[in-house]
Amino acid sequence: MNHLILISHGILCEELKNSTEMIMGPQDNIHTVSLLASEGKEDFLNKFKDVTKKLDKFTVLADLMGGTPCNTVSELIMSGEKFDIFTGMNMPMVIDFIANDFELAAEDVRKNAKDSIHYVNEILEESNDDDEL
Repeated sequence: MNHLILISHGILCEELKNSTEMIMGPQDNIHTVSLLASEGKEDFLNKFKDVTKKLDKFTVLADLMGGTPCNTVSELIMSGEKFDIFTGMNMPMVIDFIANDFELAAEDVRKNAKDSIHYVNEILEESNDDDEL
């Protein structure tokens, strides 16, 4: 089975996993790797390799394009390792992976992530307009 690795600056990834588990229950196939303020690139890389060394197949969700966690893991792909990585991780993305047994095509990840963004003020305004009819 595929696994999901959440990576981030600070403990964002750990808390995203915790929050997701409040909704979806415990998730043994989700792992986290945090880059702490006291750590450098090599520390992060060693933690990432430790988490992934026994995993046959995994997808990575990163907090930010161009940040150290994403760049460090991207270098592994450039050196020949095979896995997918997406940036801009959020709870709907994680839930989507869980709901699809951790198997999603790249175009679905991007489309579903975009579709999960809503401008609530506009929705509320439209709802109020409908109520007035």
